[in-house]
Order: sequence, then structure tokens, then C-alpha cells
Amino acid sequence: MPKIVCVVGPTASGKTKFGVAIAKRFHGEVVSVDSMQIYRGMTVGTAAPTAEEMEGVPHHMIGVADPWESWSVARFTEMADGCIRDILARGKLPVLVGGTGLYLDALVRGTDFAAGNARGETRAMLQSRVEQEGIAPLFEELRAIDPDAAAKLHLKDEKRIIRAMEIYLETGETMTEHDRRTREIPPKYEAIYLGLDFESRDDLRERIDRRVDLMVEQGLLQEVERLLAAGLPKDATALQAIGYKQFLAVEEGSATIDQAVEEVKLRSRQYAKRQLTWLRRNKDIHWFYWKKTPDFCAALQNATEILTAEGLC
Repeated sequence: MPKIVCVVGPTASGKTKFGVAIAKRFHGEVVSVDSMQIYRGMTVGTAAPTAEEMEGVPHHMIGVADPWESWSVARFTEMADGCIRDILARGKLPVLVGGTGLYLDALVRGTDFAAGNARGETRAMLQSRVEQEGIAPLFEELRAIDPDAAAKLHLKDEKRIIRAMEIYLETGETMTEHDRRTREIPPKYEAIYLGLDFESRDDLRERIDRRVDLMVEQGLLQEVERLLAAGLPKDATALQAIGYKQFLAVEEGSATIDQAVEEVKLRSRQYAKRQLTWLRRNKDIHWFYWKKTPDFCAALQNATEILTAEGLC
């Protein structure tokens, strides 16, 4: 299997800078694995790397979509995997950097996504049924077809119930059968994981808070206003992201800037906790724990020893 490097960790842990350092040391190129950095015109709120921060290292999957688009993990994975294969074909090292765990796992595994899409006929038919009949009848059908999947869902999980039925109707394979089969497929890439975190939770929280303050200084509110002025609907997926949703409330007059800032900090800290919970399931991660101030030079030296031992030189 081709080898790739994955730089992971919670938000504000220094992944961007460390990923660039790894790419420069090992003749690599960065592939962003961030579900929001794909959108054009959303650089402030997503902390997308600037040209200066990229330090001349090519970056992929940043600003590749219009903000009114809604991307599935399948669509993201297809495009990002094309970037990875192109980097490998040119003899370079793909360095995957980002905090969207589901997308990263799908890329490494080469997940075989089931049929169906948001604008497909089957999805439209199922959604129409729900509008007319409610979700309960569809849920009962799913319970009869795929009791294991139904047991993991609640009537409030409307999107997942529809998705499970869509998979069955289009493929004849239940979601449970599909998930079991895909888990048995060997990973597409041999991933070497480098994880960044802080020894102290307080230091991570402080760093997150500073990042939010910086986003506000850099013009997060003005970025939201520009997106709305360009015609982006207020209910667009992109505007539901942390930071954008809270400052949309400011623009609408239902929150003050101070209230929005505190809410963004809170939601960002909660998101970091969820990211770490996801990552800790992966026992293959080589963790680097920062003290109050990250020591990138020491971490790069340690990472170099790890990657050299893995045959990357």
C-alpha cells in the first residue's frame, strides 16, 4: 500500500504549521481534510492557511467549492483521493492535514460509499413520503428490512432513516450489510498518524479562545456579510458551521458581538473535545503533547525519526 502521513489533532493544536514542516522535510504536498476549508470566500472562519503560512508548499482541497454547495463525504473523498493519487504519481509524499475525522477515515480506508445522492429520485421519493405520512411508517419498514440498523436509530434520526432505506432500495443491500462488507476491505493507504495535543486542557482552551479572538480581528463578521451580499442563503450548510452561525445572528440583530464571540469559543471547545474522542479510538497515532507553548522544532525532530523508521526518507 502507498504510504501517506496524517497530521491530526483538535482545532487550534497547530496542525497547519506542523503539516507544512513535515511536507517540507519529506518533499510532500498537503491535502486539507477539513469539511469547511473547501469553500471559497470562507478563509477567516475556517482558519484556512494563507499563502504565507503555506511557505511555498502546494496545498490541495482548499477553496474548491462555492459556499452554496453542500458536499457529502463521498464527494469530498472522491476529489481528495484524486489529489492523493496525483501527488503519489509525481513521487511526492501526501501529507493529510485536518480535523474532520470521518473524512480522514474514509480517505485512508478508500471507503466504498453506497449508492444514492441528495438530488436523486429515490431520495426525493422518500422525502416526499415523509412529508405526507411522517417518518414512523418508513421507520417501521426499515425495522422489517434491517432491524440492526433500525435498533441504532431513533424516530428523530430522519435523515439516517431515509438514507438507510435509500441504500436498500437502490442496491438491494441493507445498510448493515454494506457497512459490514466495507469494514472487511483492507485500507487503501498505509497511514502514519502524527497527533498534536496539549498536556493541559486549560492550555488548549486558551489557545482556542485566542484563535477566535484573532478571527474576529481579521474580520469574521465582515466575511459573513460578504457571503450574504453575494447571495448565499442564510440556511446554507456553510453558514451553519461554528463561527458563521453565531455571527450570522449578529448580522440579523439577534445577538451582540460579545455574545457571538463567547458562543463561538464555547462551541469550538466542545468541538475539540469531540475531535479528541474520535481520534483516541485510533491506537496507531504517535502523539506529541505540547506544553503551554508548542515546540515545533522538537516535534519535527521526533516525527522525522518516526517517519524515517517507517521508510520515508
